Amino acid sequence: MKILKVFDDVELILVDLEVNMGTEKRSAPTLCARYQGKIIPLNSAHDGRPILMNENNALDDFES
Repeated sequence: MKILKVFDDVELILVDLEVNMGTEKRSAPTLCARYQGKIIPLNSAHDGRPILMNENNALDDFES
């Protein structure tokens, strides 16, 4: 294993993420990365397993 690049413009954050599970809505604290104005979940919504940072899973960032 070797490091190819270190991203210095990424911030790790913890968000309260809401997902639809069939007819129910559930929320849980989720580890995410804030990158280029998007929030990218780093855990799967269904069972919490770690996943690779994938911009296809990105959500729009917001200011609370």
